[in-house]
Amino acid sequence: METFLQKAIQSIQSSIISFSKYITANDTGSTGAHQAGFHIHKNSWKLIFPEPGIKGSNKDKYVTIKWQDSFETSSRFIYYGTGTRNEYRLTRFGKGFPFLSDENIGNLLIICKKSDEYYEAFVLKTDEDIDDFFAELNISSTDTNGIIPKQFEQTAAENLYECFLKFLSSLKIDFPTTIELAKNARNCYNNAYSITDKIIKANPDKEILNWLDAEFQLFKTIENDRYLKRIQTPFETVEELVITANTILNRRKSRAGKSLEHHLSEIFNTFSISFASQTVTEDNKKPDFIFPGLDAYLNPKFDNKKLFVLAAKTTCKDRWRQILNEADRVKTKHLFTLQQGISKNQLEEMYKYDVCLVVPKTYLQSFPEEFRSKILTLDGFINEVSTRQ
Repeated sequence: METFLQKAIQSIQSSIISFSKYITANDTGSTGAHQAGFHIHKNSWKLIFPEPGIKGSNKDKYVTIKWQDSFETSSRFIYYGTGTRNEYRLTRFGKGFPFLSDENIGNLLIICKKSDEYYEAFVLKTDEDIDDFFAELNISSTDTNGIIPKQFEQTAAENLYECFLKFLSSLKIDFPTTIELAKNARNCYNNAYSITDKIIKANPDKEILNWLDAEFQLFKTIENDRYLKRIQTPFETVEELVITANTILNRRKSRAGKSLEHHLSEIFNTFSISFASQTVTEDNKKPDFIFPGLDAYLNPKFDNKKLFVLAAKTTCKDRWRQILNEADRVKTKHLFTLQQGISKNQLEEMYKYDVCLVVPKTYLQSFPEEFRSKILTLDGFINEVSTRQ
């Protein structure tokens, strides 16, 4: 039986245009927004209309949407341009619609345009499906809330791309290690855009997202170079096709899994923060980061209040529980994530178990308003750690 993930990918490949986003508290109405309904980023107006909305007037469009390849709704895309509003939304789903409850916050919404009046939509709920979605389409989690590219698009500045090509030509192996990939992407980006330590310290939340995006673009550049000729050549057996596909997908997921850790390490080094990564604590557990280090953690005389543990997970809707027993001496576990939006129930459970989220500053608005004061930005986390060091 085909999964929703497989159906969503097939729908994207055969659609005119497609869109993805994390479902947020603003969509479900948990933030006290004007109304519940999926917010569509202004840059994605092509999903709906032939031209963008004009400030000063509203316009709408009624469509049929088939959800999860199962049931249909008669829904409404609308642009609000009057008064202070300037936004696009998808509304009107009928009674019993299952995807606008708080439990869906943090799930991934995919909308595919099949014709002017007919769309298909899917909601992916598990971390595994969401990670596989990004890997199979070769897009980054930072590319959500926008149009899904159908093919490689060079969006970086010319000098950045030239740096990528120089690195590619210098490689003596098929693929660099994840740490080498992250380092070179970061160096290319910093050199291309004249990013200094001063700039990084002024806005670490912004720069880590820029590094993640640059690394992803570099990875795609290498991947296209390494596999373009191979996929243009017929496979002799199905097994050979499957092996090649699995190799590509596994490498994508492996890179994504380590990327955050590598760039966070560079941020902490820039701020001259003492830390250790991937060290062993109780029961052979390996927390991503311990502050100020393993020696301090293993020293029973060291003040527990000065110890911090940080996990790094791209998505964490289900995986956050994995960090609960990684360091017994540290009561509050911090978790840095690129997840955009988590339901109230899940957030309440996280804080019940002393898990404190850390997210890029621009992602704060995707969480329920009453929890935002409890969520740290990367800059805020760095300030807390630095103060105690």
